[in-house]
Amino acid sequence: MAESRKSTNHDEIKKWAEDHGGVPSIIKGTENDGGGEGLLRIHFPEKSNDNDTFEEVSWDEFFKEFESSKLALLHDPNGVFNKLVSRD
Repeated sequence: MAESRKSTNHDEIKKWAEDHGGVPSIIKGTENDGGGEGLLRIHFPEKSNDNDTFEEVSWDEFFKEFESSKLALLHDPNGVFNKLVSRD
């Protein structure tokens, strides 16, 4: 695996995800009654056997929760490895 990259840039994250077939998603059943979207993920439907676990959301919804939770995306620029992590 190439060296991972950490990013908070919305355009960079969206381009990377879309270039690799990823879509903004939440894990079903993790929605918060207090208004939170749920656990965010970049999901790769074409590469997953577990598509029923994920619910696609808009990029606007994704980045709203991404910002309010102060997250960053750790990812492999040349592959699909990714993990949402704290910005700290």
